[in-house]
Amino acid sequence: MKDNRFIHRIDKEDVNRMPLAEFGGEVVVIRTPEALPEALAYLNRQTCVGVDTETRPSFVHGQHYPTALVQIATEERCYLFQLKHIGFPEGLAQFFANPDICKVGLAFRDDLRGLQRLRPFRPANCADIQQMVLKYGILDLGLQKIFAIIFGRKISKSQQLTNWENAVLTPEQARYASTDAWATLLIYKELQRTRQLTKRQYEALRRADIERQIQHQQEVMAQKKEKESHEEDTPQKA
Repeated sequence: MKDNRFIHRIDKEDVNRMPLAEFGGEVVVIRTPEALPEALAYLNRQTCVGVDTETRPSFVHGQHYPTALVQIATEERCYLFQLKHIGFPEGLAQFFANPDICKVGLAFRDDLRGLQRLRPFRPANCADIQQMVLKYGILDLGLQKIFAIIFGRKISKSQQLTNWENAVLTPEQARYASTDAWATLLIYKELQRTRQLTKRQYEALRRADIERQIQHQQEVMAQKKEKESHEEDTPQKA
């Protein structure tokens, strides 16, 4: 078991200076029912996989789209299931309900609910790294920052707002989608090798973080008031 040396938070600027990390394994796109059996046979032999989903972005308030893509990754291979073309197959729903396979995601409840709208199933053995990292003192909960804190590398978010309902995914979309699922699996495995904080350590950390946030808000408000006061005292040009 490794000692826990994770920092608690990281600045966006620090993340941007890090080297890029991306999935380098095999990417298999599933867009026809005929390709399903081989993919499911492979996945059902695994003990732990990383999972993510993508939905067509909406730029209109109140407009929502169904899940368009499901990514399931091992360290060597990632399957991209294009639900726009194959629906949400029963075999894939059964995979998510299989208690013998650990499925790892981020904000996983939202992903699972999106899939349950397409076909009812009862998820089993699903781990959410957002909930896990808190036990290790990591307080930034976005995938990019969690990955940066743990591995010192950044994952790209450049394809996040692209159209995931495209008939053919671009190479950039496929690599982005695979990397997100792969990254959750790597994070999970690294956490399993690392010591968690004790309850006392975690509570002290949370108190200190809350105090830091309050102090930061007070400083921002003081700067705002100072700026407003300066503007009031400054003569306006005719």
